[in-house]
Amino acid sequence: MRRRWVKVLAVTVAVFAVLFTVADRVAVHYANQEAAQLAKEKYGYGNTTDGYLDVGIEGFPFLTQAASRDFSHVTLTAGRFYVDTTTNAQGGYLHIDRLRLDLRDVKVTSLTARSAEANLATGTLTLSYKELSGVVTRLAGGGPLRVSQAPGSDGQAARVKVSGTAGGRALDSTGTLLAQGTELSLTVPGAERATTAWRVGLPEGVGFTAARATANGVEISLVGHQVTLGSSRFGA
Repeated sequence: MRRRWVKVLAVTVAVFAVLFTVADRVAVHYANQEAAQLAKEKYGYGNTTDGYLDVGIEGFPFLTQAASRDFSHVTLTAGRFYVDTTTNAQGGYLHIDRLRLDLRDVKVTSLTARSAEANLATGTLTLSYKELSGVVTRLAGGGPLRVSQAPGSDGQAARVKVSGTAGGRALDSTGTLLAQGTELSLTVPGAERATTAWRVGLPEGVGFTAARATANGVEISLVGHQVTLGSSRFGA
């Protein structure tokens, strides 16, 4: 009889554990979707038909973290969204190939305002040479122009090679993509529109810290401390 009760108890505990796990995963899935929708609304991520946006709340159990409103690690990955030029020049949009943010020690500060704070944020933003080539071609008054890697990236400035035709004449120039604050600016000596700038929607407290030209594109590093989630530096 005793063995039977032990077996029943063990089965009951196992069933409750499975039910708790299922409930926990359902809850975290819903929370991930809600957070992704907020990021899309607030920062414009995933604003194209082929764009994507994923939020992942790490750690188990989620329900315990939710009860305390304290999450150890949250990731945000977005891609194929675009930002417009700061002057809203026609055709001046720039596609962001990929944005990755790792948020640590996230605390929910207001449920009604859907806002939170992260103790630390790190991440990367990548731009493909194909997209940079497209925007330079559209703005340079000619084309096609090709953007590729150039040596000599320094701190927040990545050097890129720009070659092709602009304004009816050959162009072979070394440009600079500067990543500073939340703004990207591309300078191409010899082009009709020498400098173009874009502002990227980022959580308040996050900014660009370095840029470098790689074989596949420009990779930009981001860092932030005491980051406010749910507001941006240029959006209400």
